[in-house]
Amino acid sequence: MNHYYVYILSNWNNNVLYVGMTNDIKRRLYEHKNKMIDGFTKKYNVDKLVYVEETNNVNAAIEREKQLKKWRREKKRALVESVNPQWEEIELQ
Repeated sequence: MNHYYVYILSNWNNNVLYVGMTNDIKRRLYEHKNKMIDGFTKKYNVDKLVYVEETNNVNAAIEREKQLKKWRREKKRALVESVNPQWEEIELQ
């Protein structure tokens, strides 16, 4: 069974938000933390996992990522705070 993840990353002081989607969350977080891919997260030092959703449906994951990317900052912050009110970094097993 395949797994797909929609996630939100932030920076050290939770001022910058990034929404992404992947089929391998551990690999993707490793890439973010080690600045392996040029772009937004590398430029703004965004590598703290603060929110994650999992699904088995790739199309649902793609649509959810698009939906979250369209949201205003305040709505994204409210989503994170609904499950992670302290904005602690989520550790994956």
